[in-house]
Amino acid sequence: MSYQRQLIKHCRACGSAVLYRLPDDGDTKERAVCSTCHLVHYENPLNVVGTVPYLGQRVLLCKRNIEPRKGKWTLPAGFMELGESTAQGAARETTEEAGAHFNIGNLFTVMSVPRVGQVHLYYLAELLNEDFNPGFETQEARMFSESEIPWEELAFRTVQETLKHYFEDQKSGKFEVHAFNID
Repeated sequence: MSYQRQLIKHCRACGSAVLYRLPDDGDTKERAVCSTCHLVHYENPLNVVGTVPYLGQRVLLCKRNIEPRKGKWTLPAGFMELGESTAQGAARETTEEAGAHFNIGNLFTVMSVPRVGQVHLYYLAELLNEDFNPGFETQEARMFSESEIPWEELAFRTVQETLKHYFEDQKSGKFEVHAFNID
């Protein structure tokens, strides 16, 4: 299944109707082009950024208090904001959702999810303690060992895949960047 784009109907600059066509600049993809001011509107994937917060042999998961998948467990993550780097966004989301104290580490997973028009990026984050103060998006923040992970209650496949890679790398003692697609 391919990504179903949301059709743009009006120009964000002048409000006129847009037409889907090839732009005059030599672009090879059909784009929303304003019929009046000729502004080309690009539709690009959204970046989801987060962390794998860990301390010793355990990781921190958050139980979602918002849709989608309210009541399911996830790594702290969310949409990247304008003006921040991917690492800054991942750190902000971890603070907002878990109220955790940590040192942000290296990029760990990069997952393209074309069917929903997203790219997910997770960073390693070493927790400084187990004092959590979850925000309104989180019902509960809790530490889990690999054997305790509620695998059937994870909110998203990207979380499941990231955790699998984390525990495999933890066993080998070598953390690498994992980049792959989720269809």
